[in-house]
Amino acid sequence: MPVELLGLRTVIYPVTDLAAAKLWWSTLLGQEPYFDEPFYVGFEVAGYELGLLPEATPGDGALTYWGVESVRDAMDAAIAVGAVEHTAATEVGEGIVTGSVLTATGNVVGFIRNPNFRLPS
Repeated sequence: MPVELLGLRTVIYPVTDLAAAKLWWSTLLGQEPYFDEPFYVGFEVAGYELGLLPEATPGDGALTYWGVESVRDAMDAAIAVGAVEHTAATEVGEGIVTGSVLTATGNVVGFIRNPNFRLPS
């Protein structure tokens, strides 16, 4: 069963020093984050999410989330064609659900359902 991707939504950068990363991005973007908690920092950039995830391994690279109507259905479809679950579909607050799979070729693919997301005009 094919998955309809609704477009890119979020890029999350793993960081080892959240304060330093938050300062760097704030300076580069010329703005403070709209969401700032010890477990996650989020910036709104042209209608999209740029996130910082502490205590993660930067060498793993950024995680990109594709918008979908159902994270669980998207993950099941990916698993049906050879992927394995990477992170379980989980509600992370405000109705936002994320999850990811590891493809047969070794890539991590993230899926997100964010009812608060509006395409930039």
